[in-house]
Amino acid sequence: MPFDNPRHADAAPISAADDSLTPSDLWKRLQLPHFEHDHPPVANANDLYDKGLSPLDKLAAVITNKVGSMGFFLSILVWTVLWTGYNILASEVPGLHWKAFDPFPAFVAYLLISNVIQILLMPLIMVGQNVQSRHTEIRAELDFEINQKAEKEIMVVLHNLEHNTDLLIQLMRHLECKISEEEMRALSAERQLADKLEAAKPPAPESAE
Repeated sequence: MPFDNPRHADAAPISAADDSLTPSDLWKRLQLPHFEHDHPPVANANDLYDKGLSPLDKLAAVITNKVGSMGFFLSILVWTVLWTGYNILASEVPGLHWKAFDPFPAFVAYLLISNVIQILLMPLIMVGQNVQSRHTEIRAELDFEINQKAEKEIMVVLHNLEHNTDLLIQLMRHLECKISEEEMRALSAERQLADKLEAAKPPAPESAE
């Protein structure tokens, strides 16, 4: 099985003919270039979301959160029970001497107020949901960006491991060490994994001229 790796042409074999090299030159040959991040730090999704909201968007989001809570439901329930209960008793039990301000069974005022609340809340809740969906979209975009950055750094790690493997093989050849079949299979599997990841990497987009 050949051990030469065309992707690491800079890793020249270490042989006895290199006696003229100084230790510093030898270390420079063995060392890989220092990896530096070529991307800005990952942004905070909450900060980006807050910066993109106007005062009206914030108001719509707050109202949407309140309307979708149990507190709002219990408030509507208590208001309905008190309103209808009082007017039912005032209309059906004359002995109480209560005056019904919204007589049973029509409840005209109650229906009017509830319809106005529904008409106002429906578009407002839709606006609030659209505002909240922006936060999900921002998080999804940042997650995709993080995955791309992680893929690049993983590829660098795999290249470094493969480079170190080549150096170990060359050193073992120089020392005339024997490699067992298990070690050969492990090295072959590692190289195949690196080749698969390299082949699966999407091509870089061409820059528009």
